[in-house]
Amino acid sequence: MFDGYDSCSEDTSSSSSSDESEEEVSPLPSSLPIIKNNGQVYTYPDGKSGMATCEMCGMVGVRDAFYSKTKRFCSVSCSRSYSSNSKKASILARLQGKPPTKKAKVLQKQPLVAKLAAYAQYQATLQNQAKTKAAVPMEGFSWGNYINSNSFTAAPVTCFKHAPMGTCWGDIAEGVRVEVPNTDCSLPTKVFWIAGIVKLAGYNALLRYEGFENDSSLDFWCNICGSDIHPVGWCATSGKPLVPPRTIQHKYTNWKAFLVKRLTGAKTLPPDFSQKVSESMQYPFKTSMRVEVVDKTHLCRTRVAVVESVIGGRLRLVYEESEDKTDDFWCHMYSPLIHHIGWSRSIGHRFKRSDITKKQDGHFDAPPHLFMKVKEVDAAGEWFKEGMKLEAIDPLNLSAICVATIRKVLADGYLMIGIDGSEAADGSDWFCYHATSPSIFPVGFCEINMIELTPPRGYAKLPFKWFDYLRETDSIAAPVKLFNKEVPNHGFHVGMKLEAVDLMEPRLVCVATVTRIIHRLLRIHFDGWEDEYDQWVDCESPDLYPVGWCQLTGYQLQPPAPQSSRDSQSSSSKQKKKSKSQQYKGHKKMTSLQLKEELLDGEEYNFLQGASDQESNGSASYYIKQEP
Repeated sequence: MFDGYDSCSEDTSSSSSSDESEEEVSPLPSSLPIIKNNGQVYTYPDGKSGMATCEMCGMVGVRDAFYSKTKRFCSVSCSRSYSSNSKKASILARLQGKPPTKKAKVLQKQPLVAKLAAYAQYQATLQNQAKTKAAVPMEGFSWGNYINSNSFTAAPVTCFKHAPMGTCWGDIAEGVRVEVPNTDCSLPTKVFWIAGIVKLAGYNALLRYEGFENDSSLDFWCNICGSDIHPVGWCATSGKPLVPPRTIQHKYTNWKAFLVKRLTGAKTLPPDFSQKVSESMQYPFKTSMRVEVVDKTHLCRTRVAVVESVIGGRLRLVYEESEDKTDDFWCHMYSPLIHHIGWSRSIGHRFKRSDITKKQDGHFDAPPHLFMKVKEVDAAGEWFKEGMKLEAIDPLNLSAICVATIRKVLADGYLMIGIDGSEAADGSDWFCYHATSPSIFPVGFCEINMIELTPPRGYAKLPFKWFDYLRETDSIAAPVKLFNKEVPNHGFHVGMKLEAVDLMEPRLVCVATVTRIIHRLLRIHFDGWEDEYDQWVDCESPDLYPVGWCQLTGYQLQPPAPQSSRDSQSSSSKQKKKSKSQQYKGHKKMTSLQLKEELLDGEEYNFLQGASDQESNGSASYYIKQEP
């Protein structure tokens, strides 16, 4: 952990005394040189590059500007003085924080100023680069304060395989040490100190500087994947100074001993952590790629759309015929709603032909291998047939699991499904789910798992009984064995916080909570909103993200609704009957992300993205009763 730290000089060790230390420490190997100057404690761990301190007068500067090959002195004067019999007195002066001699300043003035100016420019460049990579902060809402004030728990990053670092998060947990900027410091240059993770919430970590023990007064939240978070040892290899926070700088006289004792045996981030973060945020989809995506105004068909932007793996798709580029649709690149060009024709799915006869300049078809693959199925034996009944999540109301019917069987395991009692005569509201989709269930699933099943609209015989309904409609239930009953070990628990797409307005990502778990099915509640806006979502849906995902990717996060919005929304919902024709023609949530207009026409977004039909595997049976 301490590889790369420079050796202590003899006089450096005299600045520390084990007798004065507040806790007993064992003898230390030569490392972490400590320099006191004007009451501040400086640590310059790298002896070959970066900053340096004159061993004679204590002047701090860029190492390249220092005198001689060894770079031990800031000037010829200090070098000569050091070799004289005034060595002892000069060291005492340095430890007392006295300024360098006038002669030393004059001799080194021009080259040192030039070097410092170059170094300042270099630091400014680094800071600008960091700002361009940094996440966009969200005003008015802080995940850290929200988590702390309510003692919430966030879903771990490992629950989200599609998110950055989801598959390589490793052993990052409480107690892990990192090197971070020291904000409790009055130095003009950027310095660092070591901190430990006190609490994790998704990508966000509550950090405490080493040396504060049980004092939480300077604890702070930050995104572990941020550009300013580094593994222990990074300062040593990068030539960055480690400086104790001003609040505790006099707590120990032997900081070197303290750090070695505290960090021995401790865990830190992998050396290539930042590289892995960068690689996990490289997305194969590029702007101007053409794809087939569901037509949000007619669920039964797809249309050609062009990738307009990519943020954190989420795609803003503009339908190809939209001249002003306002007719768009948001989804994740792993969404089951997008496909390669030619997909619809290959499986027999309805497709709206474009009026555009040829590709526009610069547009090109996205390669088929970029799209999420579905599990292969064997439809040769017993298989789904038209007219079979089942239960399905309604893509126009993701809070409801409804009585549904298979209307058409397509190739490669795809099914066209309609919601009983609310289908259009021309089948324009049929929707496509794959046979392995976690959004379709066998008859009886809701009853066994104590979920409210939405009966066909207008059905009079309530409570709804499947046996009676099958007899009345002269239909059969789809065989249970044809459904995907595998459940992955997803790691979610009731009460966990996360960031989730509002699939009614899929451009919005909101603060949300897991309120129920039925096998692989999650009930997602949007904090601050009525339960009627909850969504049933698969545990592997690409529309669920860890806390801090928006900050990391620069996507705007929608905070919990304020009380005034909840009250107005509640009174509005009481005045309307819950029906598709009414419920989805207005604006569901008044949010800060009103991109183009305050209200959209009903047809513009009457489609809720069926992202919960993300195909995935696992192991368990649906026919196990669970507590509600």
